[in-house]
Amino acid sequence: MTEAGTSRTATGEVAPSGDRDGGHRPSAGRRARDRWKVVFVTLLVVAVLGTVTWVLLGSRLLVVREVEVSGTRLASRDQVVAAAGIRLGLPMARLDTDEIRGRVERLREVESAEVERHWPATVRIVVRDRVPLVMVERGGRYHRLDRHGVTVADGTARPAGLPVLTVTSPGPSDPATLAALRVLTDLPGRLHRRLSEVEASSPESVTLRLSGDLTVVWGPAERSAEKIRLLDALQRTAAGRAARTIDVSSPEVVTTQ
Repeated sequence: MTEAGTSRTATGEVAPSGDRDGGHRPSAGRRARDRWKVVFVTLLVVAVLGTVTWVLLGSRLLVVREVEVSGTRLASRDQVVAAAGIRLGLPMARLDTDEIRGRVERLREVESAEVERHWPATVRIVVRDRVPLVMVERGGRYHRLDRHGVTVADGTARPAGLPVLTVTSPGPSDPATLAALRVLTDLPGRLHRRLSEVEASSPESVTLRLSGDLTVVWGPAERSAEKIRLLDALQRTAAGRAARTIDVSSPEVVTTQ
């Protein structure tokens, strides 16, 4: 005798009656419905992806209609836009922002740039200008150099407020130029405002000429903080105020003349 709903196998084991008639297997109609659901979902996903792709890349809905430029004073907006080379009507998704940034940064007036998409139709270029730090006179023209020794701008009129740089071969690859510019970037404002000329016969021989007919022999660009502290302290003394030359090239032995 067996209980209702069970059957005995050939080995004498009792098995549930559901295993005998396969009642747990999905019906053919259910399997067909499941297949149609999979097909429908797949087609829906393909349609959505196709629509999104068309909107981003093929339609006129999300294309460049305006280019904004901010942050630049040395280069004009037209210069930046021309260098960027962004074609109006180009789908926003196709913009290569890295390539555009590289083209803008090739302008000599530009130190760095950022290119941003502002959906749905605006590209914004944020420029960081190079800052002129010194001027060099060559061939009747005044060249303004930034902290890297790069010529930012030039013209026949002498720019106001910039000290003269005197070196043999001014430029971004000249060690003497870079040493002089490093000293200038380390100077506090109170000394920078008094500076009229910086001379560097070599990277180890930087000399500053300040207002009041004061010459400071700075030496190499290293140990600027110590040299500034010594110079400030000496200028508070009577000997320092009377000196015409102060040598801080070796902070261990400061001399005056």
